[in-house]
Amino acid sequence: MNIKVHSVNSSEKKGTVKKPVGMIRLSNIGVEGDAHSGNWHRQVSLLGTESIEKFSQEAGRKIGFGEFAENITTEGLLLYETKPLDRFRNEQIELEVTQIGKKCHGDNCTIFREVGNCVMPKEGIFARVIRGGQLKTGDELEYIPRILNIHIITLSDRASRGEYSDLSGPQIKTITEKYFAELKRKTQFTHHLIGDDPDELRNLIRLAVAEKADVIFTTGGTGIGSRDITPETIQPMLNKEIPGIMELIRMKYGQEKPAALLSRSIAGLIGQTLVYTLPGSVKAVTEYCREILPTIEHSLYMINGIDSH
Repeated sequence: MNIKVHSVNSSEKKGTVKKPVGMIRLSNIGVEGDAHSGNWHRQVSLLGTESIEKFSQEAGRKIGFGEFAENITTEGLLLYETKPLDRFRNEQIELEVTQIGKKCHGDNCTIFREVGNCVMPKEGIFARVIRGGQLKTGDELEYIPRILNIHIITLSDRASRGEYSDLSGPQIKTITEKYFAELKRKTQFTHHLIGDDPDELRNLIRLAVAEKADVIFTTGGTGIGSRDITPETIQPMLNKEIPGIMELIRMKYGQEKPAALLSRSIAGLIGQTLVYTLPGSVKAVTEYCREILPTIEHSLYMINGIDSH
């Protein structure tokens, strides 16, 4: 999907309207010469004419491009429905969305002092420069939503031999797909079913990381049986552990079902890939996903250097 650039705007001072300039140059600090440029996650601001026209009716006058202090004024997409990590690009530049809306500056904002309200905090978006270059009025940008790449690995000797169906892996997919669909996040899944084989598990983990998986879920092999090898296989591969989430789950469900305390599930990072090792039952993966899924978006922002606190 393409959007049209109606205006590019710049200002030398924060809290003031930006003026249309015909062309801006984007670099690793944002819009060169603009007051909001710098080494941070809100280098470039964007606002759609769809939002400006709506606010113009409320204000009772025509609002000019740049009056909301946006660097890029667009048409063709409700920008506030995009998500952090989505991208806009053309042959010259590439931008990554880092924030939707912002805190209103109130009396420090020119448009707020005049009208008593401002659309930018609700419907403006912010981005950082991935690839710099020139952008001018009349250019088009392709909108590329971020698709979360999720790998699921089921470990079960018996299921891999066809003695019974794998139910826990599909359950992870069902729950995860539904959760992110409600957040309007697109997902794609890769699912493998293997025996309790540490070498095969390591190979699939390395393959998923090489394919830039955002998240890897394993299910099975987290107990204390002789064939349970998942945590000790994956733990040496982690660059960072995330112990809190599994500690919470064990304590929360272990209070009612002491057997839940026997799970050795772990979580952590390999490069920029989140890894979660879940038990092998449908009930357990449902409980674990209930606690894990609400942490994933914020984890991805942290991994990608987006300060969304």
